[in-house]
Amino acid sequence: MNLAFRSALLLLGLFCAACASYGKRVPDRLLEKLPYESRIELLEAENDLALAIDRLDEAKAEILRTRDAIRRAKDRRSAAKDEVGKADDNIAREVAELAVAEADARVDFLRARQQVNVEEERIHELALRCAHARFELARVQITRKAKVEGSESLPVPDFEGQVKECEAAVAQRRAESRERAQQMAQAKDAWEKQKSALAKKTFDARASPYVE
Repeated sequence: MNLAFRSALLLLGLFCAACASYGKRVPDRLLEKLPYESRIELLEAENDLALAIDRLDEAKAEILRTRDAIRRAKDRRSAAKDEVGKADDNIAREVAELAVAEADARVDFLRARQQVNVEEERIHELALRCAHARFELARVQITRKAKVEGSESLPVPDFEGQVKECEAAVAQRRAESRERAQQMAQAKDAWEKQKSALAKKTFDARASPYVE
């Protein structure tokens, strides 16, 4: 990890601490007194923080991808509805109506998935705060281990406590998100059934203009 990236990482971490309830920090003046070999011991905690940032970025990206997928699904539904009005025989009309039903189910599934995505983003935001709390715990442990003057006044149990509190909050949020995940799974099953019905009616899903 290069110095510039590490500096940006720490600034982001400090920002997260400032806006969270898990913001107990080791004063920078104590870190400045650490010998080089002690600073190396912080790399694992820094990497943990970097991974938490990456996971949050991916969660945000998934929200954007699903938003685009919902837009495309609505366009497909609109096109399918147009085909219902244009159908010149019963078979064409039935296929178009099945396409509308499939599109409706697709939109419902994607909306359910987006709810899960939003919850995942919130969980990863909290997980990032936990990573910062673990980082601060590592900092206090290392300054105490190196016997840095002033580190003896830092209450290690308080730093350990904020890690446990944050990680418990993440676990609770994950437990609460299971219902949304189940709803998404049900919506996906409903969509799969509609896709199968449409594919069966059009004989081959790969050849159907309505089924992806």
